[in-house]
Amino acid sequence: MNFYDIEFVKGFIRMCDDGWQQGWHERNGGNLSYRLSEKDVEEAKEYFKEDDKWQSIGASVPDLANEYFMVTGSGKFFRNVILKPEDSTCIIKVDETGEKYKIVWGLVNGGRPTSELPSHLMNHQVKKKATNGEYRVIYHCHTTNVIALTFVLPLDDKVFTRELWEMATECPVVFPDGIGVVDWMVPGGHDIAVATSELMKKYDVAVWAHHGIFCSGPDFDITFGLAHTVEKSAEILVKVLSITPNKLQTIKPDQFRSLAKDFKVTLHEEFLYEK
Repeated sequence: MNFYDIEFVKGFIRMCDDGWQQGWHERNGGNLSYRLSEKDVEEAKEYFKEDDKWQSIGASVPDLANEYFMVTGSGKFFRNVILKPEDSTCIIKVDETGEKYKIVWGLVNGGRPTSELPSHLMNHQVKKKATNGEYRVIYHCHTTNVIALTFVLPLDDKVFTRELWEMATECPVVFPDGIGVVDWMVPGGHDIAVATSELMKKYDVAVWAHHGIFCSGPDFDITFGLAHTVEKSAEILVKVLSITPNKLQTIKPDQFRSLAKDFKVTLHEEFLYEK
């Protein structure tokens, strides 16, 4: 089997291109990571090299010890992933302490994994524990309409969740746990990684104010679909607010409760407040 015929590799490349096509990855914006399964490692290991030196992660992730991740590269462009994935992406291995990594495939022309690696790995650790290992994807993208809303809505979990739920009936079904919001912070550092990982204990989506969204899921399709749904809802809200500050009608709390019952999802009452 050719390396590029392996399913997780094809899925990773496709998701990078899907994000670029949506306009969420200008220049070198955004990043994606995927935690390999044992089957993935078995299929890909013949292509791994083992001669790179260990480097500091910048965070401690002991629950990810000896795990492998496919990750986009720092300063690399999503639009180039489909053309030269070996230049724009890499596979890394976390050491037995969970504090260092080394590149075992990719970035053939030099470079390092995404500058958001601490955020990615800290959140992989959180989601691995919270989902008993089911979640494998972490995705950060610059969703235009979500970013726009961070300038006009209160940076509050309840407000963002309720407003986006109201924009399309499918939203509370797709992200029933709601959405968390992180105030503006310098990207790529330890502080934003910690703040995001706290939110990801409760949510699958965190909005980074004036920056984009950070989301997680079990596979590429579900994670991309989650980001796509959130951004579509934000686009509708931006259009509504551009027409009028006051909605004539919307989905009411009891209607949300009926929806939850029929679709067998749990909606937290904190988001179903009366306006």
